Amino acid sequence: MSSRPDMPPKDPMTGELIVPMRLQRFLARSGVASRRGSEDLMTAGRVRVNGVVVTELGSKVDPSRDVVEVDGRRVSLNEQPAYIMLNKPAGYLTTMSDPQGRPCVASLIPAERYPGLFPVGRLDKDTTGLLLFTTDGDLGQALLHPRHHVSKTYIALVDGTMSDRELNPLRQGITLDDGPCQPARCRLLEADEARAVAPKGIPRGTTAVEVIIREGRKNQVKRMLSRVHHPVLRLHRERFGPLVLTDVRQGSWRPLTDAEVKALKQAPQGGAASSRNATRTKQTRKDRA
Repeated sequence: MSSRPDMPPKDPMTGELIVPMRLQRFLARSGVASRRGSEDLMTAGRVRVNGVVVTELGSKVDPSRDVVEVDGRRVSLNEQPAYIMLNKPAGYLTTMSDPQGRPCVASLIPAERYPGLFPVGRLDKDTTGLLLFTTDGDLGQALLHPRHHVSKTYIALVDGTMSDRELNPLRQGITLDDGPCQPARCRLLEADEARAVAPKGIPRGTTAVEVIIREGRKNQVKRMLSRVHHPVLRLHRERFGPLVLTDVRQGSWRPLTDAEVKALKQAPQGGAASSRNATRTKQTRKDRA
């Protein structure tokens, strides 16, 4: 019998044949970080291949032969990505390090246990609530991509007594300095729904509001509410896509359940479908006009 040459191994996640690939792609596929984050790890000198620090972007590795380490911990394509939920307290920057030594969320999560863990999106320093972290670079990028329209739900305590009618500009798509926003879903909240921002009840002269957006601009919710003359006093994120902030105290984290991970992976697909439906609806209205 003639012998067949050995076939290269397959990626256990995709079934694709493993061939030499760029190091940053390998790191992203291993769930260490996004490709951009992987490039940052390389240029920071935190990645070794066969014991040698590799900083040159575009360097290639053979996953079936080479030993790749990040911060001294070996990584491979068959590692399962990590997914955790943090209940972020106020006073922390959403960054994994700060040159000025200010408090950052890296001190609240198991960064040493999961090299390459990174936040999916950002919360302002004074904003509290749900912050997702993962080592799944591809999913992190998909969740933040504008075309997928993954929803984020915020609870805000605003200055002044606000009427439901004043929320209409947000529902219609308010225009900010950097352009028009997509229509937001929003409603006024009762005291029992607003404990995250008003634990002792809604103070007189303020209003609690729920705002659901599908974009991720800097300070977007704060700027939207300021535009209708109700500056935000406190802001809390309650949901990110299908994830709801449950079973985790402020300043603590927990791993996502299998069901949450499954729903999270489906979120970009659902958002893309919603976007296509919205586009078709707009086109239909245009055709009827």
